[in-house]
Amino acid sequence: MTDGIVVDSDDSMPCGETDREPDPSDSLRTFGAVLQALREHAGYSRAQFADLVSFSKHTVESVELGRRMPDVALVERSEEALGNTGALRRSAKHVTRGRGDVGLAAWFRQWARLERVAVSLCTYECRLVPGLLQSEGYARALFENRIPLLTDERLEAQVEARLERQKLLLERTTVPFHFIVEEAVLQRRLGGVEVLGAQLDLLLERTAPRNVTLQVMPSEAEFHACMDGPVQLLETPEGRRLAYSEGQENGRLISDRKEVRLLYQRYDTLRSQALNPKDSRVLLERLRGAL
Repeated sequence: MTDGIVVDSDDSMPCGETDREPDPSDSLRTFGAVLQALREHAGYSRAQFADLVSFSKHTVESVELGRRMPDVALVERSEEALGNTGALRRSAKHVTRGRGDVGLAAWFRQWARLERVAVSLCTYECRLVPGLLQSEGYARALFENRIPLLTDERLEAQVEARLERQKLLLERTTVPFHFIVEEAVLQRRLGGVEVLGAQLDLLLERTAPRNVTLQVMPSEAEFHACMDGPVQLLETPEGRRLAYSEGQENGRLISDRKEVRLLYQRYDTLRSQALNPKDSRVLLERLRGAL
């Protein structure tokens, strides 16, 4: 990335929290290709092989296409069904999710990689709970509402990738994570009352550590510095500040210093306009108790 240039290569396309069809990693593709080759050499159709190993045809297909991590039981049963050559057991040892890249849309990967090394991360959201703070039920409800509809396998891959990415909060305990979320987002009953209740519980849990801060922007606020939409900001170990903003089916990674500085100014102003962390927590507890 260079100052003044909006990054727009194959590996850094616009990156949305909504995530589309994930691209397979090389290791998953390789394992899937080996499994498919051995299955076809043995003369089994996918349906026949699925019955043989007691997994669904869709699961076998997802593994062969590199969209899904192979289950240990699937590896063992496949070995037994395909001659115990050892090829699947050995290759399965080298299959990796790529530390969060697998299951993420290609255009989200560069920002996801930046998140993993950032020395600070700030997020403002006015549409949905930020991905790093979503409960499994909430994430699943989001993906179930996508248009066009996702297949069951793609939906599961998206949910798994979302949960994998959230390990950042648990692993990087000295990195400050700051979130500002609109109150209306926390009142939207996406997925139903139980899903919202579990989401509010998770927010209270995830924002308890000292390095994770959540501020709620109250609906009755008369001043608002980020009316232009959601934004994410981070600082790299080298001291570079970058930003990401998105809209309906589009988004961009921003490296221009002047534009990034403006977005930081807006975010800093919004922090002063939102409820402080203590009052935000009280509001979360009140919303939870009202369900």
